[in-house]
Amino acid sequence: MTTTDVPVTTPAAPAAAVPAAPAVPAPEPAPPLPVDPEELRRFLDGRFADAREEFRRTVPLDFFAPVDHLSTAQVRDLTRERLRRIAEIGGHEQGFSSRHGGADAPGAQVAQFEMLGFADASLMIKSGVQWGLFGGAVQALGTERHHAELLPRLLRLDLRGCFAMTETGHGSDVASLRTTATYDPATQEFVVHTPDPSARKDYIGGAAEDAEVAVVFAQLVTGGERRGVHAFLVPLVVDGAPAPGVHREDDGRKMGLNGVDNGRLSFDAVRVPRENLLDRYAQVAPDGTYSSPIASAASRFFTMLGALVKGRVSVSGGAISQTKVALTIALRYAEHRRQFARPSAADGGSGEEVVLLDYLAHQRRLLVPLAATYALSFAQDELLGEMDELLRVQLAGEEAEPTRQRAFEGLAAAMKVASTWHATRTIQTCREACGGHGYLSSSRLPQLKADTDVFTTFEGDNTVLSQLVAKGLLTSYAQQFNDLDTLGMARFATRDLVTTIAGRSPARSLVADIVSSGRAGDELHDREWQLRMLAEREEHVVESLAKRVRRARQRPAEEAFTALDDLNDHLLLAARAHTDRVVADAFAAAVVRAEDPAVASLLGQVLDLHVLALLEQEKGWYLQHRRMTPAHAKALTHTVNAACRGLRPHVGTLLAGFGIPDAWLASSLVPAGQDADVPA
Repeated sequence: MTTTDVPVTTPAAPAAAVPAAPAVPAPEPAPPLPVDPEELRRFLDGRFADAREEFRRTVPLDFFAPVDHLSTAQVRDLTRERLRRIAEIGGHEQGFSSRHGGADAPGAQVAQFEMLGFADASLMIKSGVQWGLFGGAVQALGTERHHAELLPRLLRLDLRGCFAMTETGHGSDVASLRTTATYDPATQEFVVHTPDPSARKDYIGGAAEDAEVAVVFAQLVTGGERRGVHAFLVPLVVDGAPAPGVHREDDGRKMGLNGVDNGRLSFDAVRVPRENLLDRYAQVAPDGTYSSPIASAASRFFTMLGALVKGRVSVSGGAISQTKVALTIALRYAEHRRQFARPSAADGGSGEEVVLLDYLAHQRRLLVPLAATYALSFAQDELLGEMDELLRVQLAGEEAEPTRQRAFEGLAAAMKVASTWHATRTIQTCREACGGHGYLSSSRLPQLKADTDVFTTFEGDNTVLSQLVAKGLLTSYAQQFNDLDTLGMARFATRDLVTTIAGRSPARSLVADIVSSGRAGDELHDREWQLRMLAEREEHVVESLAKRVRRARQRPAEEAFTALDDLNDHLLLAARAHTDRVVADAFAAAVVRAEDPAVASLLGQVLDLHVLALLEQEKGWYLQHRRMTPAHAKALTHTVNAACRGLRPHVGTLLAGFGIPDAWLASSLVPAGQDADVPA
């Protein structure tokens, strides 16, 4: 075996002694040239910068006015009015077919959705229900006759709809939905029925008041045989009156997003024409004969759901936008709020009070999530670009390459999880960082917290989606394993043995040897090393998970379920390790792509903080698996501190990169024009 065949975890020569006290790395130097905030903003705006700039130019300022003081009826009325104004302004139609009033530009449509995240979240979600979920289902699952009849109307808001998938008793388990749509060949109609209260459609945006038609997901039954979940157009209103057999309830006041009229739907043998089946992937003939271009029922089901993945991409982007608002408010406040006097040699301690953001603890509190927000923004831009390319294929009436489509769906799930959990944690941190002021409604932070909390639930519960991501990694791993030839199997066996030795033996791995050789300060800022540490963690976790799954499946059937359920913690770790690596890689690629040297230098500092803080957070794993020495773990903490100190002078510029004008913040903590030194 040549040296190139040996993995990075191969034991090396005896390691140098671990330094007793590694030197504290010096902060990274500031960019050699002042960073132009506009240049940074244009770069962060990414592939769809033009769409974002158009939004900044045309959005009405009153879209950012607070709404949390309004009653449920008032905020719903206001949200309806704002949605109508969006329909007049335009931009929402870009993601639809140009044959029916769109622009074949799904990425630009989602970019506008993300920009609405800087404004009222109810408006953002209301637009997502109408044009993302309802309109998106018609576009993705319907055929030309559905498109021609419905798309122009729903884009103009002449037809308002909702997306009725989730049931009271089944949310994440879509395949087990219990609503039925039974075909009657005598009348050539589907009979849509809710068998019991647990099968009612629940939490459906638009179902309480506004929707006139629903895309209902139900078990298709024809010829006495169940064919799985399919989508049907079911009118909720006929000639201005409630449709016969349709029962609507209002979910009422919620924790947040009260401008969205969420409700419940149930159906008592409601009949709809055969043509109301959205039949891109399956057809029912007049005599009830079922056919589909996709032979496998499982493949058909996942293809249908995959066609709707734009919703997860949108939620991820919207969560990042709301996080940017919270961070801007908290950091701008922290640059002015003072607390505790700095000791003064002259008068014995009655010096000037210290600005909050000058405290290292406050820097760690807010700058680490700021760096993560930048990282997620660049990863989201990569995701959005991939979505745009794949959906353009769909808009052309074709199907994307299956392997690429599955990889995209896995990335969309991973990003939705990462972005929404990051939003929940960060907005809470921002609220706490602003003390009592942050608890006041006028700060806007309570509204951001209330509106985004459900993001971790809709478009897929985050824990369930994490399991989905991990299972996708296992599938990919198994495929790679199956594709190995004899030489590849030999290399795999060697790597497996070496990994086991590195994880269990007192001998340190090559990675640990390098970082304990007295160069810890330099090593921590080495980009290749940083990314390799994340990649090796993912690789190790997925490989060890695959082994455990293989052993669990070899047990008797009655024990296998419990054995696999016991692996859930490992599944979630695999998903997290994978996402950490993917996000960091996307950020690193962006730094390389930056043409402006000052922007690239500043972003390099932000990336350092993001990755080093991740490694510090996960140092328990690295120490447990002997991928890091205690001295190295200690040096990590010093280096994160230094990275925070190094970014402190650039906070205003980094916030300016978000491109959020002061007036959009609508926060009493950041009056417009408050500080000329902080870019607006």
